[in-house]
Amino acid sequence: MAVRKAIYLGTFVHCKTLQELEICPNSAIGVDEMGVIAFVDRHVKDPSSIKSRPGWEDAETVAASESSFFFPGFIDTHIHASQYPNAGIFGNSTLLDWLNTYTFPLEGSFTSLSKASRIYNRVVSRTLSHGTTTATYHATIHVPATNLLADICKRKGQRAFVGRVCMDRMSPDYYRDENPETAVRDSRACIEHVRSIDPKFELITPVITPRFAPSCSEASLRGLGELHKETGVPCQTHISENKSEVALVKELFPKAKSYTHVYDDCGLLTSKMILAHAVYLSEEERALIKTRDAKISHCPASNTALTSGAARIRDLLDRGITVGLGTDVSGGYSPSILEEARQAMLVSRHVAMQDGDGAKLSTEEVLYLATRGGARVVGLEDKIGGFEVGMDWDAQMVRLGTVSGDGQGGLDTGLVELFGGEDWNECVAKWLYTGDDRNTVAVWVKGRLVHQLATYRP
Repeated sequence: MAVRKAIYLGTFVHCKTLQELEICPNSAIGVDEMGVIAFVDRHVKDPSSIKSRPGWEDAETVAASESSFFFPGFIDTHIHASQYPNAGIFGNSTLLDWLNTYTFPLEGSFTSLSKASRIYNRVVSRTLSHGTTTATYHATIHVPATNLLADICKRKGQRAFVGRVCMDRMSPDYYRDENPETAVRDSRACIEHVRSIDPKFELITPVITPRFAPSCSEASLRGLGELHKETGVPCQTHISENKSEVALVKELFPKAKSYTHVYDDCGLLTSKMILAHAVYLSEEERALIKTRDAKISHCPASNTALTSGAARIRDLLDRGITVGLGTDVSGGYSPSILEEARQAMLVSRHVAMQDGDGAKLSTEEVLYLATRGGARVVGLEDKIGGFEVGMDWDAQMVRLGTVSGDGQGGLDTGLVELFGGEDWNECVAKWLYTGDDRNTVAVWVKGRLVHQLATYRP
């Protein structure tokens, strides 16, 4: 869908590499009618001269204030859209108890499309308000409700990967696939629905979604592996989140060498597979994931909330394994990837208390995981995650609060407070540690404005 050609003026911040954060004050980015970045001009001395470019005379101008900056849209590589009402509700549960107590009863109720519509509209709006331009969603086993989620994402303009959850055992009788054949059949139906509303998967992409190995029979996993090979659409699942879960997989799949080998044996462990959690991987499993180029979604808030464990992300990165961040709502309590980046930083420090300072993740690294890392996880590293010519304009405008001489001001921009004298690196660090959705004043996906605060004026 065409959008109005626009020139964005101000400070641009993005990650060039895992270790390098590029900050470009007084710069300009031109976005064409297809929502693609056409030019990037750094350190512009005269902003008015930008519109003298041939073909850009009538372009809309969007300027960030002195205390604002543009940042790439966040990418949530693992979120359960149907569980959003349970965010923050996990009591003293661990993973397997939590599923039976909270998750399955809620997901099982999505036979009601009116309920599904209310929840899905809310979660898509909330993730957008937190600057998430791309989300990888787990829906439920229900085909109509899963298709509804895809429709809502497309209507609201969020880039989304939408998966129908497959599970034919170890769940209540009222909430499971009848058999492996229906799991494949219904997954295919959801793939075809997305193809009907977005034939080239430009905004919405279907994703094959076995819940996790314990809830899927080997026949179901093999059938989904064959569907993956046939269609080429991506896959997502969970792996090694909890010690009891790992032990259960060993019991259920005694012939498999490991949890990771279960997916590999069934044709699911490919470069298009997203594995959430990956807390308790063996040396052999890490090597296999690297060999297959499968991707990892790190979900630190959820892993802490459910006392699952602390993933060794430094080790995964050092091995060259691709890692992004996932909120894992509702195991995770917040739909914010900024919060997830914060938690990734803090969890890495807890790991460092045992493994040494080398385990710590930096500001630059967690912001990379939130953007370019996530883009690589979902296979869109050439399109999103940064500000380069030819990439889509998936972006957010971040506004920070400024404190006046009498100590007032900035109350409408959350907890981020600038006292004047902070350099841009310090401003970004303050945003990472103290920011929230009140700082995200506008969000664009492929050049289309999809969210704005009431106080935003382009």
